[in-house]
Amino acid sequence: MRQTAYVPYATAQDGTRIAYQISGEGQPLVLLAGQSNNHTWWEPVRGDFDTTYRTITLDWRGTGASDKPDEVYSTPGFADDVVAVLDELGLASAHVYGTSMGGRVAQWIAINHPDRVRGLVLGCTSPGPAHGFERSQELRKALADPIRAGRVLIDLMYTPQWRAANPGPYPVLGDADMPPYAKGRHLVASNKHEAWERLPEIGAPTLILHGADDIFSPVANAQVLSERIPQARAEVIAGARHAYFHEFRAVASPLVLEFLAVAGLGYDSTD
Repeated sequence: MRQTAYVPYATAQDGTRIAYQISGEGQPLVLLAGQSNNHTWWEPVRGDFDTTYRTITLDWRGTGASDKPDEVYSTPGFADDVVAVLDELGLASAHVYGTSMGGRVAQWIAINHPDRVRGLVLGCTSPGPAHGFERSQELRKALADPIRAGRVLIDLMYTPQWRAANPGPYPVLGDADMPPYAKGRHLVASNKHEAWERLPEIGAPTLILHGADDIFSPVANAQVLSERIPQARAEVIAGARHAYFHEFRAVASPLVLEFLAVAGLGYDSTD
């Protein structure tokens, strides 16, 4: 008889089951994926971190093995789901590294649950449309075109030279098994993110990473965030596009590890 792999779940406030995954040992580090993606977003680089940290990923509601309710999603709501996972694991706090929409969610964890975040890393993300820099309307139209969207998205993520040497598959192009309604819910949640007014409340030391050639989430957002968050500094990676953490892992991962080593001094997850 074929056995089904065990999947651990946390239960969110509304009863939604959130699947999570754990690897490695050490201080806990939560890795948050982009919009309409599940935990596999991190698979190419997870090994850079789980030799030092206990890495925790999750499948956003609507993706992977998590429940997929057809209801309003939001970045603050996703943040509450992450906290439910920390609660399930008995963790008082953790480092949090969020990229793209995951970076938007990470902002809300640090704002609404400040005692749960030690070191905060925000990658290729923005504070929201009111004061951030958004992708162009031409690009939005291209991504909405079902014939062009896949090709355009790959080009936004990686440089042509890297793609030629690394033909895929690419783990950052979305959860192919998501129901259409969930994809729509994710898109609205990300587009409606707006944390500008509350960013100064973030008390965690913060590292902001961005690819210099990112036009999916324009690189100007890195400076906006670093100026708005009190203990933040930005690092822009030359030549990188949206998936800087994958293609330029040799640059990005050491920056994160160096930052977390300092942020984790005196760390006790039971504090």
